Amino acid sequence: MGTRAPDYRRFKKDRSYTVEEAAQLCGCHRNTVRNWQRQGLEPIDDKRPIVFDGAALREFHEARRKKRESRLRPGEIYCLPCRAAKEPPGDMAEYVPLTETRGNLRGICPTCGRLIHRVVSRDKIEAVRGKLEVTFTEPLARITDCGSPSVNCDLKTIGDL
Repeated sequence: MGTRAPDYRRFKKDRSYTVEEAAQLCGCHRNTVRNWQRQGLEPIDDKRPIVFDGAALREFHEARRKKRESRLRPGEIYCLPCRAAKEPPGDMAEYVPLTETRGNLRGICPTCGRLIHRVVSRDKIEAVRGKLEVTFTEPLARITDCGSPSVNCDLKTIGDL
């Protein structure tokens, strides 16, 4: 099974590739390459076998990758199931610290109702929050933060044996 997004850097600019070669290089099926042709990938000519220029394959995949990339604006959090940037309803979000310097900006997706997360630096929270009303929560206690570890009374000491 192939990867979700083929690595366009595998295609050499100075080579030409048949449908089978391009599919093998990406680890996908031949029909996937034919679908790329329907989506706008131009072959070298109309003759058989269908041959694609390596530079055209690279450009096609670079354009697809750039189309998918998007920067989140202030106040937006990305929802993975919806695959879109969303603004939490009521402009409310919660900051949950992960480390001393970074944390999760967490809200609820207005479309699917699931939790949405955005990792953000605590120093940059003002620039990222936009019009969101952010509540800060305390970090969860870690076992290393405990001053005195609990003693397991079921263990026997060497002298008790």
